[in-house]
Amino acid sequence: MRIGIDLGGTKIEGIAIDAAGRELARRRIPTPAPQGYDAILEAITGVVYDLEASAGGPCTVGIGGPGAISPQTGMLRNSNTVCLNGRPLREDLACRLDRPIRLENDANCLALSEARDGAGQGMRCVFAVILGTGVGGGLVLDGTLWPGRQHIAGEWGHNILEADGPPCYCGRRGCVETLLSGPGLAASYQALGGLAGYTAHDIASRIEHDPHARAALDLYCARLGRALAVVVNILDPDVIVLAGGLSAIPALYTEVPSALAQAAFTDQLTTPIVPARHGAASGVRGAAHLWPPASA
Repeated sequence: MRIGIDLGGTKIEGIAIDAAGRELARRRIPTPAPQGYDAILEAITGVVYDLEASAGGPCTVGIGGPGAISPQTGMLRNSNTVCLNGRPLREDLACRLDRPIRLENDANCLALSEARDGAGQGMRCVFAVILGTGVGGGLVLDGTLWPGRQHIAGEWGHNILEADGPPCYCGRRGCVETLLSGPGLAASYQALGGLAGYTAHDIASRIEHDPHARAALDLYCARLGRALAVVVNILDPDVIVLAGGLSAIPALYTEVPSALAQAAFTDQLTTPIVPARHGAASGVRGAAHLWPPASA
């Protein structure tokens, strides 16, 4: 049996699954980020023990969340729960739970979940994308997560899409994340004459009667197609799986393929773009899949 933990900025969600991937138990609590690092460790430990009690036995533990472990220092970096950065999260949890812990970026967990028993099942090269408040990606080859030498494989969100684009928090300008996140779509809408205060889903719902919304979504789809073309030209994946809040916008599956085909270096593009089969649960399921069933 395996436990997966999705460590988010506002919630900690955990599931226990059996060897076949069937869900045995699920728990969700608020992330006690205001109380600091030790409170988060205690909360995760409590969720794990609660899930084990419900599952009826000991489990392996995998954790997914924003950020990644630095190969050089072993410390967590780039997490939006800033009290975790620069801390030995994996080692501290392993000590508290008295077992080894596997920890990965949330987009990597998404990719692993969808490759193992989701929308990419049976495919050799799966590239999975999170489109939400931020933009991330993960890569699975032959059913195995490919983190890369620097543990940044799939982090296409900080490729530069438009050199004269808006500034990104990473210090560059025109990053994929800045332009294709939910706030990026809202910013485009305002720049094209739309009113402030609309979310990405608000904008998508207005395209039939609001020309500014139509123009913003058209621009978004064109940008997403160009950004994904870079991935296709390098990896040529068997499937691209979309998750995150923006992945529910229907136009992404009807308009982006043609934009991608125009930008990719091929005369015939057949790469499918599909929504994540497990939706919002893909991250927590992928965290559980960080351990193979035989390790339990």
